Amino acid sequence: MLPAGPLRYSFPVYQNFHALDRWTRKEVHCIYQALIVAIATRHADAVDIKFLVDGRTVWISLPLPAWVEYKNRTGKVITDPLAVEIAGHYLKTALESGEGIGREMYSLTVDQTFEHLDAVVAEAEAAIIGQP
Repeated sequence: MLPAGPLRYSFPVYQNFHALDRWTRKEVHCIYQALIVAIATRHADAVDIKFLVDGRTVWISLPLPAWVEYKNRTGKVITDPLAVEIAGHYLKTALESGEGIGREMYSLTVDQTFEHLDAVVAEAEAAIIGQP
């Protein structure tokens, strides 16, 4: 049984990870570098999360309405560390599925954000349950 209250886990999975690029079959190293509210930088209603993928800059843009919708649906908040995990999960999925070729920025929809949030939470819950 999972603990009550907000899900907390102390292992950042998608801040520093490797993925297998589908097209090149090369393992790439992805490192989280920055989280920036895009209103200030490009007048967008989003949070931009920067990764280095083998030294190349890649941005994952998460829509700010996802924060509001998630709070309304669940009563919980998307924290900055959780946003990084969501973006990293998306990036790994994009690279491994072949969507990650040559793009500098990916913009997710609210539904895509929730899809990757759910996947991150499921992975964290599985890890917690699997711990002795």
